[in-house]
Amino acid sequence: PDEFRALGHRMVDWIADYLATLERRPVMPPTQPGDVLAALPDSLEDTAPGWDAVFRDLDTIITPNLTHWQHPGFFAYFPCNASGPGILGEIAGVGLNVNGMLWATSPAATELETRTLDWCADLFALPDFFKGNGVIQGTASEATLAALLAARGRSRSHRQPDTDEICVVTSEQAHSSVTKAAMIAGIAAGPEDLRHVRLIKTHPDGRMDLDDLRRNLESSPPPRPVMVAATVGTTGTGAVDDIAGIRRVLDEIHPDRPVWLHVDAAWLGSAAVCPEFRRVLDGVEHADSLCINPHKWLLTNFDCDLFWVRDRNALTDALSITPEYLRNQASDTGGVIDYRDWQIPLGRRMRALKLWFVLRHYGVEGLRAHIRRHTAWAEWFEQQIRRDDRFDLVTPRSAALVCFALRAGDDATRALLEKINTAGEIMLSHTAAPADGRYTIRFVPGSPHTEFRHIVRAWEVISRAADAPPDQVRESSPKEPRS
Repeated sequence: PDEFRALGHRMVDWIADYLATLERRPVMPPTQPGDVLAALPDSLEDTAPGWDAVFRDLDTIITPNLTHWQHPGFFAYFPCNASGPGILGEIAGVGLNVNGMLWATSPAATELETRTLDWCADLFALPDFFKGNGVIQGTASEATLAALLAARGRSRSHRQPDTDEICVVTSEQAHSSVTKAAMIAGIAAGPEDLRHVRLIKTHPDGRMDLDDLRRNLESSPPPRPVMVAATVGTTGTGAVDDIAGIRRVLDEIHPDRPVWLHVDAAWLGSAAVCPEFRRVLDGVEHADSLCINPHKWLLTNFDCDLFWVRDRNALTDALSITPEYLRNQASDTGGVIDYRDWQIPLGRRMRALKLWFVLRHYGVEGLRAHIRRHTAWAEWFEQQIRRDDRFDLVTPRSAALVCFALRAGDDATRALLEKINTAGEIMLSHTAAPADGRYTIRFVPGSPHTEFRHIVRAWEVISRAADAPPDQVRESSPKEPRS
């Protein structure tokens, strides 16, 4: 214990120093394939090298060759939040290292998870039927797979077609995890199997086209849909599907059979902590399941996906199996939740602890301030794009996500992104515009370490990289927008 205490203090100091020095590091390393392998010995040493060597290698081999997702200049993909409370909660969780597969194996782990999911249901103003029906998955990809298995199970219970006669429906802009879930479940033969994964066209901003959904469902022969996956905040442009409209189409075309409606709100769902942004979840009362990732934009360390279902029995019936060695009195009474029946694996770690730490540290107003700050900064950045005649705003801003491109064309935009990322001060990512496939740069703040000055600096970097005249680079002492 004394050795662990000393090393633990040293490690916390090391993490604190890392976070304090992030701004001085390049966001992306200049690492080449094989560099890290070449720096690591081919085989494990016979004699332990000691902790000084471990910390030295952390500093010389590991951190210089990382992409730093917590960097204040990281504006790529979607944020992968980490916060002090989340880190401390993670430490506590791995220190306790319980397996919460059954209520009986760790009662506090189960009941803490139930309560924090209910808190979050209130936080997002979700329908009451989600209360008591939430569970923490690892990622939205796992939630989508769990939803699909529940949908298929419910379909079978209603004497609907078997696996090879069903399909999954989603939009062309939906996350690839929908197709992957269909592949894992044995519904789709592969990513090109458009018979069993039907991709619906979208509007120019990336929203699912309900007219195309109706045409597809009316004109297509079997297999019939077992699940439709809607998206609130598409990965490319942050588009929001019309949840109520999708349910209306499904009920019109398949009034006699249930079609599961899953809503993937992994990134944008977090914005619903703010009353003024809750419209992004309009229609969620028509959903059978919903997932939101606090590890993206709500200050909770990866991995933590909040997954709610309307009917828990549909989920547990699809995933439950009880060998003799898992039987116990508490479970047999039916009065407790065994979360092993709500997920793919049997074992599960205590993810709720870090979420509980975050919720209690920041409180409702702290979480709202986090979302509002980044959204206000993205609005300021959007204004700079609009004012600069070298750039186009490719799609409307979605909360904190801004999609833009150079008017000079795809090659120029691609070269601009490569130039920016190679320099290492900030990092951006790209997408293809839903309307025409145009090469598009994405800018999305979300790191807890980012301040408004980093947003201003990012615009300077982008503008200079695009060969801006000096007077177009910087406003005179820009003021931070009010969130």
